[in-house]
Amino acid sequence: MEKFKRLKNEGNDFVKTGEYEKAANKYSECMKLNTEECTVYTNRALCYLKLYKYEEAKRDCDHVLQIEDSNIKAFYRRALAYKGLQVRKKNMAGI
Repeated sequence: MEKFKRLKNEGNDFVKTGEYEKAANKYSECMKLNTEECTVYTNRALCYLKLYKYEEAKRDCDHVLQIEDSNIKAFYRRALAYKGLQVRKKNMAGI
């Protein structure tokens, strides 16, 4: 559990400095230790949104909502992911 907290804090520090890829990797390491901790999924979803990886962000939020069906961050970030996916589809249609 101590390693989990350390990795999560490292991920949080990377988010604060805008290093979203590194932060997402730290959160992914956390998930190997505990798949039920929703905050690392919503945090990684935030990183994916910042990296324009909308499908991945949506998947993380879907996972959280299966565990906690009223998680506000997961709903909000999933909505942002859907918005990003819609914009991408519109841009692709114009090509």
